[in-house]
Amino acid sequence: MRSLRPQATPVPRAAVGRAAVALAAPLAVGLAVDQPAYGALASMGALSGVISDTAAAYRMRILTIAIPQLFGMIGVTLGTLVYGEGWMAVAVLSLVALLSGMISSVGAVASVSGLLLLLNSVVGAGLPMPRPWWLAPVLLGVGGLFVLFLALLAWPWRGRAPEQAAVAATYRSVAELLAAAGTVRYDERRQDVTQSLNTSYDLILARRAREHGRHSPLVELLAQLNVVIPLVEAAAAAHRYGRASRRPEIAAAVRELADSVALGRRTAPPLALPTPEGPADRAVDSALRHASVVVHQADHDPRNVDDRLGRPASLRVRVRRTVRDVLLSEPSWRYGLRLALCIGLAQALVSLVAVPRSYWVPLTVTFVLKPDFGSVFSRAVLRALGTAAGLLVAAAVLAALPRPGSPTAEGYGGWWDVPVMMVLAALIPAFSAKGYAFQTAAITPVILLLSDILNHQGFHLVLPRLVDSLIGCAIVLVAGYLLWPESWHTRIGDRLAVAVEDTGRYVSCAFGTDPDEPHDHSERVRRRRRLYRDLSSVRSEFQRALTEPPPTGARAAAWWPLVVAVERIVDATTAARVRVDHGARPPAATEVAGIEQQLRELAEGVRRSEVLVEVRADLPGDEEGVLEPLRQEVRAARAIASPAPRS
Repeated sequence: MRSLRPQATPVPRAAVGRAAVALAAPLAVGLAVDQPAYGALASMGALSGVISDTAAAYRMRILTIAIPQLFGMIGVTLGTLVYGEGWMAVAVLSLVALLSGMISSVGAVASVSGLLLLLNSVVGAGLPMPRPWWLAPVLLGVGGLFVLFLALLAWPWRGRAPEQAAVAATYRSVAELLAAAGTVRYDERRQDVTQSLNTSYDLILARRAREHGRHSPLVELLAQLNVVIPLVEAAAAAHRYGRASRRPEIAAAVRELADSVALGRRTAPPLALPTPEGPADRAVDSALRHASVVVHQADHDPRNVDDRLGRPASLRVRVRRTVRDVLLSEPSWRYGLRLALCIGLAQALVSLVAVPRSYWVPLTVTFVLKPDFGSVFSRAVLRALGTAAGLLVAAAVLAALPRPGSPTAEGYGGWWDVPVMMVLAALIPAFSAKGYAFQTAAITPVILLLSDILNHQGFHLVLPRLVDSLIGCAIVLVAGYLLWPESWHTRIGDRLAVAVEDTGRYVSCAFGTDPDEPHDHSERVRRRRRLYRDLSSVRSEFQRALTEPPPTGARAAAWWPLVVAVERIVDATTAARVRVDHGARPPAATEVAGIEQQLRELAEGVRRSEVLVEVRADLPGDEEGVLEPLRQEVRAARAIASPAPRS
């Protein structure tokens, strides 16, 4: 039920406009040259481009749209070659599903590429395509490239605008974090900062990989982003100990910096900051003044900008490493086999059984069985609900518009399909931002309208498509979910145990108790950023598991407080280190070692047990020292226990 609530995200207006033009224009061209089927295929390619049009940076749009389109063209070619071939179609689509599932583990672009590879294979094997065989992939590719053309139109005038907006958004999220210091809203704002930093670094370093060491505007943005890190660290201290640093002037000054980044201002406004009253306040004051200097600096030396990730390996090395990881990865094989089994069953039902079922059965399997997109169980339920809603819209459209071959179609050239397609296409990016069920409801009538142009079944295909979707969801739930042990025994405990171990190592790095570990400030920053990024992934994994049926969902709900506790331990460690850096007395090595030991024991307990058991942690130390809040957080984490079963 929670997944059915629309998410409070802004509507991407530019993407809405691109989708409306990209899907309607090919349809209009096809009607103008009296080849509506060609226009429908090009619009299908545009639909694939719209689905993968999710990147903000222009260079990343080339990757996220063009590469999946190439895989989609390969997919429709394979599907067209086995159209109506019975067992051959089942075998080929099963192999394509295996490959699609395995490459989905590589990354976001590979995941969408695998999706379109299998999706277009299913469409090619299920719908009659125009001949010769190469025409369908060319038309699909033209439609996808049209979306890419529209997405890159503003690049010459707004070249670095997405990256600049992302860095400005990071500053604004830090301002909200400082405004929430000392309140119950702090933890939620810190998660927003982590997500914003992840997005900004991903955008900038993706471009920087090709411009490493050169003097470019990205050097300036990277420098502005790097100086946010000390401010985020100081915010952790302000949350626990701040006095002057909690005053509204601090957050207002950071918002001014965000405006300067967004507008490219070079004149620094005067900083009217309150007088610091302790180490935490001094840390915020120092970080804010340094950030103001860097943001308004006219010229940045690229040699003084730390890329955090270093120079990337060569393309050949990265490809070889990726192929090896995919082939040797147990999760990749496991997911590929699940997908191949479900697609094989669905395609066998369509191709071999003498029942009038359509390509919508394997199409539904393709969309639903994507674990990297969320819970398979909840996606199956939401897919069924979204398809039902979308079919209601499609039924109204197909009933209102005269279709070719019907008595009312005389003199009708299909031109009403164009404005209707503009409206329906505009809903796809608008609804996709609201949730999976809403996205399904928006895509369904578009696919049905385009399919009807190719096979001319009209209104009569609406109810059979609903039955096909329900059959596809049932195949996924049984063959792709219930039959696999991992569906019932999730690995969230292992992921959390690794995060707890990394937290212990971060404590050691922060206070320098391990002689084998590097303890410079840059290394602490790297570890903290990596740890927060990993914890963000763990949080997403837990949120996905919460939507699963018992026992997975119940176990995730019981362990959820520990995820929050680990994040608070990292915050407390950072706050203690910041206080030491600004004058507080450093802790004794025995205090740090005791905390490390407790975290190692906690990680081992999480890894071994299916239930959490309360442990009373004995952590002696100076009650007035900088580590006392950290000890309290560790004691709280060790005291978390799974709820006792009802008698």
